[in-house]
Amino acid sequence: MLHKERIRTSGRDEMIDVTRQVASAVSRSGVDEGIALVYCPHTTAGIAINENADPDVKRDVLMRLDEVYPWEHPKYRHAEGNTASHLKAITTGTSQTVIVSGGRLVLGRWQGIYFCEFDGPREREFYVKVIKG
Repeated sequence: MLHKERIRTSGRDEMIDVTRQVASAVSRSGVDEGIALVYCPHTTAGIAINENADPDVKRDVLMRLDEVYPWEHPKYRHAEGNTASHLKAITTGTSQTVIVSGGRLVLGRWQGIYFCEFDGPREREFYVKVIKG
């Protein structure tokens, strides 16, 4: 079953915990055992799994991505001026797969699923495909 989820981002770069939205999609699917594929259809955003206990982790990740891929660079040629957002999205990737067991996401104690915005603020969407198996 495919679920379309909507999200509103508020900053140029941010990591938004969407674990509850994904868990809700799994619950609505009725799948007890299988996988949940979380997919981002945008070229300037991504999906990541990482720690969701300490907010400084998000800050540190975004800071380091900004250092590696600065917003402005004299050699960027992309006409829209958002090359950094494309590079960050490539680095995080467009999807994550999570095991579903007992109708619940199988995540580590400190793990959360993040929608990673790199060219906001915007109205965004992501998909959750729950596959029985």
